[in-house]
Amino acid sequence: MCRVRVDVPAVDRVFDYLVPDPMAPFVRVGTIVRVPLHGRRVRGWVIATDVEPEATPERLRPLAKVASDGPPPEVVALCDWGAWRWAGPAVSLLRAASAPNGVRPGSWPAAAEPAHDPRIAPPASTVREWPPAADRRALVDELLADDGSSIVIVPDAPRAPLLVRVLEASGRRVLVLRGEQSDATRTAAWAAAREGGCCVVGGRIAVFAPVPDLARIIVLDEGDEALKEERAPAWNARELAVERARAAGASVTLVSPAPTVDAEALAGTPIRPARTIERDGWPAVEVVDPRDEPPGTGLLTTRLATALHAALDSGGRAVCMLNRRGRARLLACRACNELARCEQCGVAVRADADGLTCPRCGTTRPTVCLNCHATRLTALRVGVTGARDALASLLPRYTVVEIDAATGHVDSGDVFIGTEAVFHRLPVDRARPVRLVSFLEFDQELLAPRYRAAEQALWLLVRAARLVGGRRSANGGRVLIQSRLADHEVIAAARHADPFLVTDVERERRAALGFPPFGGLAVLSGAEAAVSAATEALRASESLTVLGPADGHTLLRAPTTTQLCDVLAAADLEPARAKGRLRVEVDPLRV
Repeated sequence: MCRVRVDVPAVDRVFDYLVPDPMAPFVRVGTIVRVPLHGRRVRGWVIATDVEPEATPERLRPLAKVASDGPPPEVVALCDWGAWRWAGPAVSLLRAASAPNGVRPGSWPAAAEPAHDPRIAPPASTVREWPPAADRRALVDELLADDGSSIVIVPDAPRAPLLVRVLEASGRRVLVLRGEQSDATRTAAWAAAREGGCCVVGGRIAVFAPVPDLARIIVLDEGDEALKEERAPAWNARELAVERARAAGASVTLVSPAPTVDAEALAGTPIRPARTIERDGWPAVEVVDPRDEPPGTGLLTTRLATALHAALDSGGRAVCMLNRRGRARLLACRACNELARCEQCGVAVRADADGLTCPRCGTTRPTVCLNCHATRLTALRVGVTGARDALASLLPRYTVVEIDAATGHVDSGDVFIGTEAVFHRLPVDRARPVRLVSFLEFDQELLAPRYRAAEQALWLLVRAARLVGGRRSANGGRVLIQSRLADHEVIAAARHADPFLVTDVERERRAALGFPPFGGLAVLSGAEAAVSAATEALRASESLTVLGPADGHTLLRAPTTTQLCDVLAAADLEPARAKGRLRVEVDPLRV
């Protein structure tokens, strides 16, 4: 007898099946099989063998086929844990953990020796701070295990090939496992990883690599949002890495230029490099306050124009970033030019019929400036296309290229302006380095009504630092920030090359507000009827604070993430799902 989880997300159940004698040698936990279900044959994963079925053997049906080798038992257990942790179907994680093409059943290599002696206490998890523009290849090579296999998770795909070449040059057997690979290439790497004695380098799916002798996991850029799956369940490779290492008795190291509060909660106080390495790994940062500019200057301040000409005239390129979606409107006092902010939580407020309202905490007040008490405010409208036209007028001898998430082919140019997609889609031109990155309206990021806004704003500065290089870089690049909040901790962290100026403030803020990792947080979204039904079903729980529904969303809060996940795992949301699409996202990044 075996227990199978069928590959039908709408049927989040397991079923028992008989194992025909000819198939028995090939069936183990993780094996991919074909089974009869409601008149058709579907794929499934064996999650247990030698089970005691609830039904009598006469009522059970046999497996139809053993289709392929699947993930090893420890990875199957990791998928089950992930389904609990992110309140979603386990089959979504099992798909990510399996080879896209079939692998000959029963082709598992001989079991490798575990890399960790179970009689010895497992090594502790650690967090390592490493500045954004500093070379981290030697650090990764130093962290890799000498015996057994290592997994290196690199969320930024363009930075992986060079790391692979360096590790291969040091004599290591390196396998690359990424979601964007062709099915054949990914399947070959997945199958080769089962032999052990290797280093697997890849994106977030590398956390599921089927190595039998796992000794160490290294997660680079642990705060990068690319580590989180966008589809439900929205799992995060960082937490999965820590859980897999714990279960395997392996060690895990989280490396980041700006360690997050979540990383501290998972793996302890970060280890900092020498101060000279830390300082030289950040670029020179200049802050321009638009309030010091003549009236009517707009986004193109005098200092920005000078910096653009200096970068371009020296043969370099320039990047200007301006986020517009969802945060394209700020209010400023006409008398003193101070931004209109919430007096309770500091977020930029918005105007409505009754005055000013905070989109984060809901605090309201009359239309009055807190700085000078004037009552006339003006809207600061920003947009990438308008800024591009202004830059083209300012720099008539140079080509200005606009980039956003919807842009197709990106042409070569001199100045690139766009949303944060500009950091991901900038064409490589080694002959013309980026000598200037400018944030035209950084206050949009600092005052965004999201509880992770500070960390996300600092991460934008990390990406800018990697483009222009460190203070001693041959590029001679710099970062220019236009902001009315020059004393904000995010800007101070970049100027002083000290990301812990943000971490220390965030830790206290999150703990006081009960936000992750100091409390559980989830969002329900989808069809209005489904969200309403799920909300009512969850209100009965004494462990949850249920806020909503409002604007098609419901916010769920709990004292701890464990309590939140337990409640969601026990809740019967099938009646709500019958009313329409329902998405449950635990630890949302953009709330």
